[in-house]
Amino acid sequence: MIIEAQGLTKTYQSKTGPVHALTGLDLQVPRGTVKALLGPNGAGKTTVVKMLTTLIRPDAGTAVIDGIDVVRNPKSVRRIIGVSGQYAAVDENLTGFENLEMVGRLYHLGGAAARKRAQELIDLFELTAAGNRPVKGFSGGMRRRIDLAGALVINPKVLFLDEPTTGLDPRSRIALWDVIKRLVADGTTVLLTTQYLEEADQLADDIVVIDDGRVIAGGTSDQLKAQIGGHRVVVALVDAADSAAARDILARYGSGDPAVSADGRGVDVAVTDGPTALQNILADLRSAEITLHDAGMRRPTLDDVFLKLTGHKADLTVNDDDSAGPKLSKRAQAKRDQTRGANADTADLEEVK
Repeated sequence: MIIEAQGLTKTYQSKTGPVHALTGLDLQVPRGTVKALLGPNGAGKTTVVKMLTTLIRPDAGTAVIDGIDVVRNPKSVRRIIGVSGQYAAVDENLTGFENLEMVGRLYHLGGAAARKRAQELIDLFELTAAGNRPVKGFSGGMRRRIDLAGALVINPKVLFLDEPTTGLDPRSRIALWDVIKRLVADGTTVLLTTQYLEEADQLADDIVVIDDGRVIAGGTSDQLKAQIGGHRVVVALVDAADSAAARDILARYGSGDPAVSADGRGVDVAVTDGPTALQNILADLRSAEITLHDAGMRRPTLDDVFLKLTGHKADLTVNDDDSAGPKLSKRAQAKRDQTRGANADTADLEEVK
């Protein structure tokens, strides 16, 4: 295992009392794999990343990266990791090339070596045509690529990605996924936090589900989905008055209780054999003379998984999940977002107090 953590605990003090961000979290990541931490806002995902990247200290527990204790030897840890946070930490007034050269110099690569590595990364991330333009003219997807490139200046053994595609359009998200896949194919280990089950589907070898500061489930994406049924059959009724009868029919073939939408026109249920269940349900609905607008199968969604595992739906708003921590003014937040991320893991940073 390249990452091993046991009993990680962190409590923040708020005006209303203590808030337990992590409550004894255990984590193991095999070398050369992608581990996804999946969870709603406030679950503790970003707190885990900050601990493992030496930005905050745990109140209790231990964490080791490639045999190096994160608390006892943080400077050595910073020399082998890369970090890309929730917000692109780039200087908008510099060009993409200049941003990467600056990170190289922070790592003490020397002028020639920093420029060479910056150009390599510009080419790798397919930003050659835009590399000499100021970043303030970049799209969101291009900024994320520059930020991710900054985390790779030293070819880190472990790359931490904290919700790397939040706020990106689907095309930019897919492009960034392709970049991450190439990095993993070259041997990089990735710890990824995300709120998107699709992202974990695409990238992760294994998923850990976190809620209330602890691990509540783990396994592959398919294994997690199997806990709530491999598929869901969904029907849209013409007449809401048929919802009770339709619910009874779906219950015959489902592996759990059917759910009915608020307007009574939508009914869905988890099933173990999707195609067969759908055929049987449609036949019974036809026999009962229940008319449909639509019917079909779908894979479980993030909300389905969380509703099953935690009893509540995931909050997909864009927020840092360390909301229990110290609050910053808007100006301070902007300055933090500008300087964290690619610069936060440099080897010459002072040890976090």
